[in-house]
Amino acid sequence: MKKNFLNKDQFKHLVGIYQFILPYKWNFAIGMVGLIFSSLTLLSFPLISGELLDVASGNESWLSNNLNFIALCLLAVFLIQSIFSFIRVYFFAQVNEKSSADIRLALYQKLITLPVSFYDKHRTGELLSRITSDISLLQSTFSVTLAEFLRQIATLLIGTIVIISMAPNLTGFMFASFPLLIVAAIIFGRYIRRLTKKTQDQLAESSTIVEETLQAVRAVKAFTSEFREVSRYRRSIKQVVNTALKAALFRGLFVAFIIFVLFGAIVAVLWYGATLVQQNVISIGDLVSFILYTTLIGGSIAGLGDLYGQIQRAIGASERVLDILEEKSEAVTLTSSQAQESRNIIQGNIRFENVLFAYPSRPDITVLNDITFSVEAGEKIALVGHSGAGKSTLAQLLLQFYLVTQGSITIDDTSIDNYELSVIRQHIGLVPQEVILFGGTIEENIRYGKESATLDEIREAARQANALSFIESFPEGLSTIVGERGVQLSGGQRQRIAIARAILKDPAILILDEATSSLDAESEHLVQKALENLMENRTTIIIAHRLATIRKVNRIYMLKEGEIIEQGTHEELYELDQDYRSLVQLQMLN
Repeated sequence: MKKNFLNKDQFKHLVGIYQFILPYKWNFAIGMVGLIFSSLTLLSFPLISGELLDVASGNESWLSNNLNFIALCLLAVFLIQSIFSFIRVYFFAQVNEKSSADIRLALYQKLITLPVSFYDKHRTGELLSRITSDISLLQSTFSVTLAEFLRQIATLLIGTIVIISMAPNLTGFMFASFPLLIVAAIIFGRYIRRLTKKTQDQLAESSTIVEETLQAVRAVKAFTSEFREVSRYRRSIKQVVNTALKAALFRGLFVAFIIFVLFGAIVAVLWYGATLVQQNVISIGDLVSFILYTTLIGGSIAGLGDLYGQIQRAIGASERVLDILEEKSEAVTLTSSQAQESRNIIQGNIRFENVLFAYPSRPDITVLNDITFSVEAGEKIALVGHSGAGKSTLAQLLLQFYLVTQGSITIDDTSIDNYELSVIRQHIGLVPQEVILFGGTIEENIRYGKESATLDEIREAARQANALSFIESFPEGLSTIVGERGVQLSGGQRQRIAIARAILKDPAILILDEATSSLDAESEHLVQKALENLMENRTTIIIAHRLATIRKVNRIYMLKEGEIIEQGTHEELYELDQDYRSLVQLQMLN
């Protein structure tokens, strides 16, 4: 569908972004005052210059017949203009920096509160591009483009009013070329906007390649794929460059066309004005003033041509940013949750009732089908089955990473929909198979379970997690930097840090998702002892492939293709001589 410059939808996007200026409206207003008066003082220059030439040629002047006084007036004009220009630049810069920071914060807050299903459909590199390159583009729009656009508009409008009052016939002669410029703006603008938006999209794709390869840099090096990844990134960047250069070609042609038409018109105006001087219709000073005004107006329109392309790019960036800002967030709070830490809020009784679920990204594939089971407060149950049976999905539904398609989940006989989402998650502890730590210190990673924890509480949590001994073996102790994603620690050490974090959180409900499946025997023994400390007096759901770790649970649920096919204790299920026993015997053979 063809779009004209600033149609209704585009204007809506711009307004949506410029609402971030509202908190700084007074700074913006002062900047606008500086903008208006700097433009007005600049526009007085051609008028006073014309008076200077009239006096020099022996004509009377309304200002003064003293050349020296008129020259001083010109200097005063530039002094005043420079002062107001400083005000314009400084206060618009404040609006620019602060509003851009607000957009970044709003976008980050939105991203951090979006549901997991959103991230199933978007790549991390693409989202990083939105919060970096797109907002950087909007930032330049707030500072340079917006101020310049308004200044050029002011120059164009005021200058036009002046030349119409000065020489209406000459003004009409000059404006005859304007319809051609308007048609050109519409035609060129359509292509510029389309190409610049495509450039930003391709740039986001290239950022995704960088993000993926840096995260998996060990795999890249292990498979000697450096050349392959560089080639992939080179192809992506080449597409960005080609599209950007094509857009630049249209912008350049547009600006060149406008400049040629405008200054060609100025030559024609100069010729026509000279004939009017010969006929004594206007004075030489009026002609010079008119030409200077025409030059300023022509420069403004030529500048508007380039600003037009920049605004089109800003519209594309604002569309992508607003698309994220308009996504529906989870009902999580962005205030401190420490006031809700009481364990008394949730006891830990859990019930899944006729739960049916399909992932939003794959609605045609049912992952869970009519799941019903209960867990009493303090009980330990295990979910077993082959990969893809739906075990981890049950944990994600309990955490409300996804909403059930049908059925219900209750905690303490209350639907989880009736709890605040932050309260639910605060009282559920998760120890995953693949622990991802933050790139700070060990202390910071453990403290993630409870921000207000004292150093003694952190050390006690580490001790209960069987992590204190290896932590104290490091020269920096708790201040040891773990590296990005915890790469400087072993798998078992990372697991025990995650357990210490969960102990510090002190949740009522605990989910252990394959917490020991990737560890060696010694690490597994240490982690298992830490888990026993963690599971004490807590409702625990264990998701396990390695069945040796679940013999002592109260109940085991065997899942197959999204359904519970067997349930009971280890001994009861083994005696049934069905799927569970086959799974145990298969592991014993391995």
